[in-house]
Amino acid sequence: MPRISTPRCRSCALPAPLQTTDPFLCFGCVAEPLPVDWCEAWGEYRGTLEKVLQALKFRRHDFLDDALAGLLEERLRERADLAFHAIVAVPMHRRRERRRGYNQAELLGRALATRVGIPFDGRLLVRRHEGETQSTLPRAARAANVRRAFVATPTAASKSILLVDDICTTAETLRACATALRKAGAARVCAVAVAKAT
Repeated sequence: MPRISTPRCRSCALPAPLQTTDPFLCFGCVAEPLPVDWCEAWGEYRGTLEKVLQALKFRRHDFLDDALAGLLEERLRERADLAFHAIVAVPMHRRRERRRGYNQAELLGRALATRVGIPFDGRLLVRRHEGETQSTLPRAARAANVRRAFVATPTAASKSILLVDDICTTAETLRACATALRKAGAARVCAVAVAKAT
């Protein structure tokens, strides 16, 4: 699978050219970095990894959660940063979750939590309104679609939180989630995804 082996933007996990030093900020994040301490992704969203994630997300292959969480664990252990009070997944609106049958990001987050021994807290972050599916929108519309879509509970205050998602495309969903957690008083927010769209 297309594993990212080059340095990655510390804000959105975009792979860097080989000559770039680590850590760095990509061009987009220099202007507007995500409100995270760091963001990681295991691989590029293409080829076999794209097919596996689509099977998890759209074809009810929920049994892939632990194997994919193993990729997240690998990336975290490489970074040597497991100092979190809680792991939280990018939440899905209840109506959409009922239609799909599960939230793939939550499956990944729970499996990762079991692997690394950090509590999973599915109550810290809630999606307030459904909005459009991000993957169906043009890049420019994605930020507006998720702006203020998420709210974090006061229990996020003073906590170090790891945010988990399956795919990071424009990073606008991660931005909106991290913003909500910071607004609720989270001391630190970091993010990890299985794949980064390049």
